Amino acid sequence: MRNAQPAPAVEAVGLVLRYGRTTAVDGLDLTARRGTVTAVLGPNGAGKTSTIEACEGYRRPHAGHLRVLGLDPVADAAALRPRIGVMLQDGGIYPGVRATEMLRHVARLHAHPLDVTELAERLGLGSCGRTPYRRLSGGQRRRLALALAVVGRPELVFLDEPTAGLDPQARHAAWQLVRELRADGVSVVVTTHLMDEAEELADEVAIVDAGRVIAHGSPAELCRSGPGDTLRFTGRAGLDIASLRAALPSGSEVAEPEPGSYRVTGEVSPRLLATVTAWCAQHGVLPDRITTRRHTLEDVFLELTGRELRP
Repeated sequence: MRNAQPAPAVEAVGLVLRYGRTTAVDGLDLTARRGTVTAVLGPNGAGKTSTIEACEGYRRPHAGHLRVLGLDPVADAAALRPRIGVMLQDGGIYPGVRATEMLRHVARLHAHPLDVTELAERLGLGSCGRTPYRRLSGGQRRRLALALAVVGRPELVFLDEPTAGLDPQARHAAWQLVRELRADGVSVVVTTHLMDEAEELADEVAIVDAGRVIAHGSPAELCRSGPGDTLRFTGRAGLDIASLRAALPSGSEVAEPEPGSYRVTGEVSPRLLATVTAWCAQHGVLPDRITTRRHTLEDVFLELTGRELRP
């Protein structure tokens, strides 16, 4: 008899959350697989924060099915909380407490915590360990919040804007820590407004708007064959673009928006690049410059949620 597969890290089906007459989450479906990084993206007011708060047991759903590590976040809170880590955007820490003092306190609450000194050094907290929280810089507070979320060796960790305000070195240190958590089998759910962060870290991305998941898949799947993929090259004006169009892979298009400037749209791939350069060689064209631009997760996000500002 085969062992039963463990429940997903997060499983939400038809989730509904309301604030008075306002429906913040409106029938949302979301699954985060064990041992993966899932990025939840959405504009302001999309419902992602309310969803994560429900997963953490801070809000009781008005309707739908919600399980975290197979447990009800509200009814089974006592059993669930020792198994999860939560990184808040701000708050929750006494202003006068020293950074290392707080980290050691939280570590003592867990049976098998990470080594506090090593974790503090990895996240650049060693030099400010005796500094009261109120005197820490914004970046130091974010790094301390990350350390507090993972020090207890959680099975699942929720990270809310984990690298907001961090310099590049600290950002990459945080990313590496997330990768190592995943390698150790930890499930990670990240909410972020940084599209490159989601592309860099996430195995799966869920884009949320108007209280629902409107797109879900790996970053590569969401970005594949998007209209933002372009290859550009320059050469003499008036080339026979009809001939080039006939040689291109199916679904590709070519135009000359300005004299001597050519734009090829379609899935940017080695095949497309080889086709264009081979065509140029056959027609005696020496491109002055060839550039490529792939359809990015930010392109997908803006296409799905619009470009207008949200309150």
